[in-house]
Amino acid sequence: MFALILSISKCLIDLTFTERIQISFSNLPSASCVSSTLTKLKINVNTFDDCLYLLDGHLQHLSIMIIDIDEISDSSSNIDNTKNLPKLKCLTLTSQWYTYFYNDRIKNLPKLKCLTLTSHWYTYSYNDRIVPLLRKMLNLEELTLFLSIIRNESTYFDGTQLHNDFLINMPRLNKFIFSIHTYIISDRIEIDLPSKNDILNSFLERGYQQVHSYADEKLTFNRGFCHVYSLPYHFNDFIFMTSGFQGGTFSKVRRLVMLDIRPFENELFQVISQDFPFLQRLSITNLYSQQNKQHLSTSITFAHLFDLDLARANIDYVVQFLLDKNTSLPRLTHLTVRYETLATVTRGFTNDAAHLTCSKIRCLVVKEPFVRPEKFLSYFSSL
Repeated sequence: MFALILSISKCLIDLTFTERIQISFSNLPSASCVSSTLTKLKINVNTFDDCLYLLDGHLQHLSIMIIDIDEISDSSSNIDNTKNLPKLKCLTLTSQWYTYFYNDRIKNLPKLKCLTLTSHWYTYSYNDRIVPLLRKMLNLEELTLFLSIIRNESTYFDGTQLHNDFLINMPRLNKFIFSIHTYIISDRIEIDLPSKNDILNSFLERGYQQVHSYADEKLTFNRGFCHVYSLPYHFNDFIFMTSGFQGGTFSKVRRLVMLDIRPFENELFQVISQDFPFLQRLSITNLYSQQNKQHLSTSITFAHLFDLDLARANIDYVVQFLLDKNTSLPRLTHLTVRYETLATVTRGFTNDAAHLTCSKIRCLVVKEPFVRPEKFLSYFSSL
């Protein structure tokens, strides 16, 4: 269908082709999907090779490209993507999965002036894939990065490393927006981790004044977390928040993902409710029980939250959010949770303290099979 649209639309300049399922060009002839007029393309594809296919001279006047890539992995393809992209001015690359490999197929991009590179899952391939690509952006004027990176036996990213890795290759860069989360794994060696102030100073020394960070100053179970980001915070998503979060202003954020190997205490949720005033989606991954089970005297309110995922959360967080004396969720309609945990917290769907919240749920996701007890439907009366 994509190839057909291009072949019959001889004057097409702007195309959005973003079906929920990604498309692939692996079985198409090399001469397919050609356009001499298209300047802007938004598309979802399966693999990194599909992205390279589109950048291989098929769309010769393309200047803006927004592409969501389902999987970035190794390739056995023979695509020879070595051509410069003289017209490309804005490229957005988005991947929802891990990346492992990078094939150095794209030469310098002398005309590319604006790049947004985002990935919503951890990647192991910063050095092999991301750095070689960014070093080709010689005339870049605006750069936006949203990355989460796993590093083995290494330390956190700071301003000095980012400068040496690729910023030094971008003399015309005048705008750098970023959110970089580092997950350290060190099973064999001791690592001297930098402090939050060390990280912030490394950016200040490079001229980046509006930066904030929170970081573990020692490893827990041989793991460490660090998040550094530019201010004001630019993104709709705030992912992999840990218990070390220290607050701020995040009025633009609509989706929050929390992940840690230490418990999230009640006070943190109070901070989040205030600092993320328009939060709509919340996912918590934490199997560790709270140390302080004494809830705050006043209820915490998430005024706009409608989607809550507790499928990978300790029962303490289900108690925190489903009992209305602890948390007020006036707009919650979507809940993902384990059945056993749900049945326990609701006392077999008889607990009045959780009934108000549960009665408003319209979509309940429980992944394991279960037999609905007699009071289930009356308890979840809006399903």
